Amino acid sequence: MAETLVLASRSPQRRAILESLGVRFTVRAADVVEEDSGVPAAVAGENALRKALAAGGRPGEVVLGVDTLVATELRLWGKPPDEDAARETLRRLAGRTHEVHSGVALVREGAVTATSAVSRVTFRRLDEPMIDWYIASGEWRGRAGGYAIQGRGGALVERLEGDYLNVVGLPVGALLDIWPNLLELAA
Repeated sequence: MAETLVLASRSPQRRAILESLGVRFTVRAADVVEEDSGVPAAVAGENALRKALAAGGRPGEVVLGVDTLVATELRLWGKPPDEDAARETLRRLAGRTHEVHSGVALVREGAVTATSAVSRVTFRRLDEPMIDWYIASGEWRGRAGGYAIQGRGGALVERLEGDYLNVVGLPVGALLDIWPNLLELAA
């Protein structure tokens, strides 16, 4: 019996990445209480595992949980709740390098396999008109660190070191490292 991939996420970015690979999957997002403080890689890993376990697994399913967060040193920059918080986040990230951490967890027949990825993103210096332009786009909503590199947020970035798809929300290379047969699910 062929395995079925279940994505434990509501993220349209993660869905789009899997679709671009031609991978067949279903979505079964579960609400979980996410950690929001601690060592970034550990927090992302714990949140990914919580999502995968909460989505449950049936025989023949591989459940994929992913969590992506933005960090400077040990400060985590989550999803800004409003425009003022988004504006402050962008001001704090402007002209600096931050890390984007993703935790990836696979649950198959009760067994857990996990990995992580980190990318370094350097923002250009942002003046208030550029911040205003980005805030007005609304693209910051629901985004860790208050930006989306794959959209208008790409204009905020001066340099990227590491996996671009990790910054978007699904580090495909890291996922393939723990599940080399993923692409067998491609249509």
